[in-house]
Amino acid sequence: MIYFSMAHLLGTDRSQLLLLPESVDDYVGPDNPVRFIEAFVDGLDLASAGFERVTAKETGRPGFDPADLLKLYVYGYVNRVRSSRRLEAETHRNIEVIWLLRHLRPDFRRVNRSAFRQVFREFVILCRQLDLFGRELLAVDGTRIKAVNNKDRNFTRRSLAKFIREADEKLADYMKRLDESDADEGKVGGDTGPDGRGGDLAEKIAAIKGKRDRHKALLDELDRTGEDQISLTDPDARAMVRMTKVGVGYNVQLAVDVKHKLIAEQEVSNQVLDMGLLAPTAAAAMETLEVKRIEAVADRGYFKIEDIEACEKAGVTAYVPKPIRGPAVAQGFFSKEDFRYDLEKDVYLCPGEHVLSPRHFGKSRDNVRIDYVNRDACKACHLRERCTKSFRRVSRLENEAVLDRMAARLAA
Repeated sequence: MIYFSMAHLLGTDRSQLLLLPESVDDYVGPDNPVRFIEAFVDGLDLASAGFERVTAKETGRPGFDPADLLKLYVYGYVNRVRSSRRLEAETHRNIEVIWLLRHLRPDFRRVNRSAFRQVFREFVILCRQLDLFGRELLAVDGTRIKAVNNKDRNFTRRSLAKFIREADEKLADYMKRLDESDADEGKVGGDTGPDGRGGDLAEKIAAIKGKRDRHKALLDELDRTGEDQISLTDPDARAMVRMTKVGVGYNVQLAVDVKHKLIAEQEVSNQVLDMGLLAPTAAAAMETLEVKRIEAVADRGYFKIEDIEACEKAGVTAYVPKPIRGPAVAQGFFSKEDFRYDLEKDVYLCPGEHVLSPRHFGKSRDNVRIDYVNRDACKACHLRERCTKSFRRVSRLENEAVLDRMAARLAA
């Protein structure tokens, strides 16, 4: 019964008794996403996916069905409810969650984590069966997520070496002052008692030595493992680059199919930079999508020749813009892109139309580096002030043809 006044609708009287109460199902429309979550989870074989307690025990107190907990987790993921406490609160007030869990109110526990990845795989397979993936073009990017590890409990080789160096300097200074204090011992007015200068220095020396030993042990651990960082609270977490605003955390790689913007692959990495992660991420997405070839776009952070080459070998056609960097660019000179490479003649043509030939061979990481120069042309070139201070050298890697092919694709 709805009451009317002259100005406003008053709604239903909360104390009004109803002969036939409304069904909860009436509040959830036929196209509501929770109905899909219900159907999707009910169609999964949770036991084969690795979920625990799928089959209830015959004795003991009844527990919550892992399927219901998974439904609640997926609902929170879709609606960006990331806190387990907030998820529990939703079971009391959210009509969609009340419908989904049939009035159950579980205290959401962090179990079955390892099985979630298999659920993601099943969802991707379902989307593929429903033809929701275009399977032609991927967009790959990374996002940083914060770990529980505080910045003060993350150490790099550089920070450890710096602390040890500074500790040694402090210890040398304290030892010198302690020797001076010992020399004053016995003099009139000399104060080396427990509360005097000598005793205070001894306590400081002991404290510094203790901290130095702990930091040296951490540095030895890095030498043993070959890692660049060590985190004490969350061992797998790493200090991220500053521009991400995440102090210590993880680098989550995502490959998104562009047809309906659905995630085709996700992988959590503790690598600080994105360089080197394009090929493995795109290749894993290809395996999930069951294709032999695919195109992938990514930003400049993924530009690495070894990674682009690995993409070609894996059947991934990559599109990654080249970052404008290098000492010449920093000094305001012509960039390498201003020099045209002639593949047939194996020479570079500079902005002044002079030919730079291969002269020096060296090593750059795991690649052979070739330097192209023309000293005589640089001496008399009218563009010298815009190009170099002495003579210009353009370096090229032995396998740089892979970058030339990608540059041609980007230009087209």
